[in-house]
Amino acid sequence: MGILSWIILGLIAGALAKWLMPGEDGGGWIVTMGLGIGGAFVGGFVGQFIGLGHATGINIGSIITATLGAFILLFVYNRFIR
Repeated sequence: MGILSWIILGLIAGALAKWLMPGEDGGGWIVTMGLGIGGAFVGGFVGQFIGLGHATGINIGSIITATLGAFILLFVYNRFIR
């Protein structure tokens, strides 16, 4: 995947994870994009590790995988860093 695809996937995944995560969140769009892109990597790694696949492009499976990874990162961010 190209860098533009990772950014678009990160924006989608970060926005979905932030929308699904309950509670007040202090991060803006930059944090959302960073968590989304990181979530795409984390989701791809975890998905590949447990045999569910990984983020391969902008498709439904990759968006779900990246959103789950971004949800994990957002949870860690809200619990431990913030």
